[in-house]
Amino acid sequence: MSFDVSHPEVVEAVRRALAEDIGTGDLTSELCVPASTRATGRMIARAALTLAGVELLPLVFEQIAPGACSVEILQSSGARLQPGDVIAVVEGRARALLTGERTALNFVQRLSGVATLASAYAREVEGTRCRVLDTRKTTPGLRRLEKMAAAAGGVNNHRAGLYDAILIKNNHITAAGGVTAALERTRRAGVPVEIEVRTRVELDEALDWGAKHLLLDNLTPAEAKKWIAHIGGRATVELSGGITLDTARAYAETGADFVSSGAITHSAPAVDINFRLELKP
Repeated sequence: MSFDVSHPEVVEAVRRALAEDIGTGDLTSELCVPASTRATGRMIARAALTLAGVELLPLVFEQIAPGACSVEILQSSGARLQPGDVIAVVEGRARALLTGERTALNFVQRLSGVATLASAYAREVEGTRCRVLDTRKTTPGLRRLEKMAAAAGGVNNHRAGLYDAILIKNNHITAAGGVTAALERTRRAGVPVEIEVRTRVELDEALDWGAKHLLLDNLTPAEAKKWIAHIGGRATVELSGGITLDTARAYAETGADFVSSGAITHSAPAVDINFRLELKP
């Protein structure tokens, strides 16, 4: 999977990341490294990982020094790498490579961490009919990138935000005055509608209304299996709430259509990648 690096949100995310790091200038590189020095930088995996975000590298170095660097991408997002695999090669002015090194690594390490954890979740449910969803529990300002990384790891993107689908949670039900009252107001929404149900009474009320996508939260696998049997295919079912790598398989085997986990984006550790610089003769 490749990233849409032309999207304005992505371009702006890179611009902001460079601005916060460079500020008024890279003092160390400008003082220590002659302007004429040229170098080659190799981005290398130092651990087993699923790659994501490497397509950002040309954007990073082009914003630093337009036309001064060339980037050869050797692996694409979604690739499973082993220690020692070369991800990309950047050639150009040494100052530009040094200035962009940390921002480039921050993006690729962070996004590859999300993709690596996502791929672990996807592997846990292999062989079942269940699919893994990500959530909106993302780093503010980086949602588009983190969701692309999750998809690169093999999970499905849930809604992008509050604007492209309806998810009626327990607080919405309370504020609306009940399950039926909340659902009635979505009849002409024109977008997918999902509702969380907390009790068997709410479940039956939602089914009687005709809800077609249900969210069951914080059930044990045994409880979820009973609820899904009761639903009997009348609606698709998503399970959420504390679903971890250790429990994802058990939840997937309940007959659920989806399991979702915020951990994929909010708790993914950055992976180990380095950037080795060599001077060009």
